[in-house]
Amino acid sequence: MTDFRRLTGTFVAAIGLILSAPHAIAQQPDRGDEPGLVADDGYQLEPEWQKQVVYFRTTETPGTIIISTAERHLYLVQPGGRAIRYGIGVGRDGFQWQGLVNITNKKEWPDWTPPPEMIQRQPYLPRFMAGGPGNPLGARAMYLGTTVYRIHGTNRPDTIGTKVSSGCFRLVNNDVADLYDRVPVGTKVVIRQKPEL
Repeated sequence: MTDFRRLTGTFVAAIGLILSAPHAIAQQPDRGDEPGLVADDGYQLEPEWQKQVVYFRTTETPGTIIISTAERHLYLVQPGGRAIRYGIGVGRDGFQWQGLVNITNKKEWPDWTPPPEMIQRQPYLPRFMAGGPGNPLGARAMYLGTTVYRIHGTNRPDTIGTKVSSGCFRLVNNDVADLYDRVPVGTKVVIRQKPEL
């Protein structure tokens, strides 16, 4: 009987931990933004997230950026049915979006001013951070339409291929610098949540 009570007590404790886990997770800081952390330039992305030229069927013209949130890839359409594919980090659940915008501005080593909504969710964030290696926006930023969202670098290369941002699209610094040099202000950006059939 003692073994049964011990087993029952263990089971009840385990259930309590499982039920309290979502609350505990909600209280933890967002690990996707770590101001001041300097990116590990030696970090090796998994092959799935490494920049590569791929076959890509689309009716969009070369030079268009297509972001597939579900795949966590950004495609820069090229001539001849191809695209340069980059691995990206995307918005966490509840922060993903879709639409058609243009790049309205570009900045190297951008400053970061988190919007008020982000500060409310993550009060530990700085109100302003000058551009540089420890800045969560990384080496480059391309601003999307009139939104608060950007395609930008990151000081957390380990978040590529994950869903951790507040709606922006992040690339490792080498990839965002490569993309930045290839696209002008005015570039069309198509954001899709579901893959094309």
